[in-house]
Amino acid sequence: MLRAFLRTAAARARSRSPRPAQDDDVLLDAPDDRLAPALVAAARGEHGPAARLLAGTRDNAEWDHRDRYATRLAAFARFRSEWLDTWRAAAPDDPDALLVAARLAVHRHWDSPARTELLRQVIPTVVAAAEAAGPADPVPWRTALDAARGAGAEHAEFEHLWEQAVRRSPHHYGSHVAALEYLAAASPDAHGECLDFAETAAQEAPEDALVRALPLHAAFTCLTATATGTGRHTGGATAAAVRSHRPRLDAAADRAITLSAAHPAADPWAAELRNLLVYVLVRLERHQDAAEQLRLTGPYVTSFPWDRDTDDPLGGFLRVRADVRARPEQAASPTGTAAPGRSRRGHGERVRPGDH
Repeated sequence: MLRAFLRTAAARARSRSPRPAQDDDVLLDAPDDRLAPALVAAARGEHGPAARLLAGTRDNAEWDHRDRYATRLAAFARFRSEWLDTWRAAAPDDPDALLVAARLAVHRHWDSPARTELLRQVIPTVVAAAEAAGPADPVPWRTALDAARGAGAEHAEFEHLWEQAVRRSPHHYGSHVAALEYLAAASPDAHGECLDFAETAAQEAPEDALVRALPLHAAFTCLTATATGTGRHTGGATAAAVRSHRPRLDAAADRAITLSAAHPAADPWAAELRNLLVYVLVRLERHQDAAEQLRLTGPYVTSFPWDRDTDDPLGGFLRVRADVRARPEQAASPTGTAAPGRSRRGHGERVRPGDH
């Protein structure tokens, strides 16, 4: 753990130098400068830095940061929970501890064969934690949306939770991702509806809002569609979707390229956007654009979206990067659907809670 963080710090130091960032020494899911100290302390069993980090995001209404940090802390607590147990014992009503605990409960049940039943059981607890968070925080409601999605909630129940989330923050990215994934799971062939939802949300958002990247996530759901109920990719169906929506898929990628350009190269915060953008660009066979995003990504690899296709997301990323670097001169294909790897999850199961 500490060695990984030291490697992360060294990579950041290189990224700040005048020369281009070197990305041969890649880092998987590396924390940024704010999250890293909280994770180091949690590894020692100390919850104070995590508590201060999340309290700061709540006080400053940094909802996208709060969502990402809570997700990463909950993922860490799946394997090292002593710090969270101590935190909850010391402050059982702390809204930040309740948020991480709720996120952890959803994480723990997501990959279970009994996911639907287990998540149905925890929804009341997750909703109670969201209600305790106060009138401004949308992040616990995003967690409730994920739980409801995994539990196969009826539309009316999901819409109630959605209203609670957007009432607090109409442009919160994580809540929109949860709603998009619910729509995609409910109607696996409704690519147009998913794109409609994402494009509307992006158009209504401020210029610097992360939710402006939502069409890229909608493009991802379209490009990775599987046959309903089979859990398999269907090349013909995916190719048909690409042909039908190709201008909108390219527009989603172009919008995300613009968002990427607003961040410095080798920026850990922009890594999730850029990794997803590379994935989509490769699917669209826009290899020159993918090569540029790989350059901007630098050493920062995120599990999502590469875990969509493999149990080794880092290896999947490296294979795609090698392929793109081998043919950066290739132009875009109007019907390209080349897959970065072989799928291992069915539609509606591939995207875990908290994936952006």
